[in-house]
Amino acid sequence: MAFPHPLTDPPAHAIDGARGQVRYRRWRPDGPPRRLVALAHGYAEHSGRYDHVAEALVARGALVIAPDHLGHGHSEGDRALIHDLDDLADDLHAVLRVERREHPDLPVAVLGHSLGGLVAVRLVQRTDEDLAGLALSSPVLGDWAAARTLLEAEEIPDAPIDPATLSREPSVGAAYAEDPLVYRGPFKRPTLQAIVTALEAASQEADRVTLPVLHLHGGDDALVPPEPSLLAAQQLGSSDLDVRVLDGARHEVLNETDRDRTIAAVADFLDRVTG
Repeated sequence: MAFPHPLTDPPAHAIDGARGQVRYRRWRPDGPPRRLVALAHGYAEHSGRYDHVAEALVARGALVIAPDHLGHGHSEGDRALIHDLDDLADDLHAVLRVERREHPDLPVAVLGHSLGGLVAVRLVQRTDEDLAGLALSSPVLGDWAAARTLLEAEEIPDAPIDPATLSREPSVGAAYAEDPLVYRGPFKRPTLQAIVTALEAASQEADRVTLPVLHLHGGDDALVPPEPSLLAAQQLGSSDLDVRVLDGARHEVLNETDRDRTIAAVADFLDRVTG
């Protein structure tokens, strides 16, 4: 199964974010949209890697928006440098507010992958927006030991993400390795500290997440091991919590060999909570 290469052209839309200009993509359905979905990508990547996910949601009537986080993709900022993860949540919220001015009556849901899952959780915890649901793909939640271990090192090693850990489908890793917008340098210490700080805040405010939640995690995820994330999900304040561990799947469950079925599960969830 060959996966398409990501979109690397500059997104057409931009806002002035918390620390610089943030560019974002927008996918529209042919007819009037039935829901608005805000998508948060993961660390070191960009929104163009989610074109296939957005198109599948658009086919169900969604209007999808997805910023390149500050320091990622086509947005401004030093590459992969994050001083405060809540800045990314605020940028996502700002994009959402722009789109809601045009579509004030649409129900809104949020979808976040990996570090974008933590961004999405912080958005939910920090906003008074009326949000219908939260879908999480292999989110960084609870305790991420990799960040703490790297922070303890005197010098952070230059060890970029191994593309083979993303998916059992080889073309996913190959496309990632060739993507000019993917950051491949070492973690930056402020970024690691920002992640740890945001994880602590998200855990302390877990009861603020009361909306319906879908949590999908790869059972063989070596980048974000599932156990701490799954435990953290159980601490959320939601009474409508659907947690699924996908056997054999690696980190990018939306890019796995059975991606169509997984994306359909996300679309079904979004249909239900915005229905």
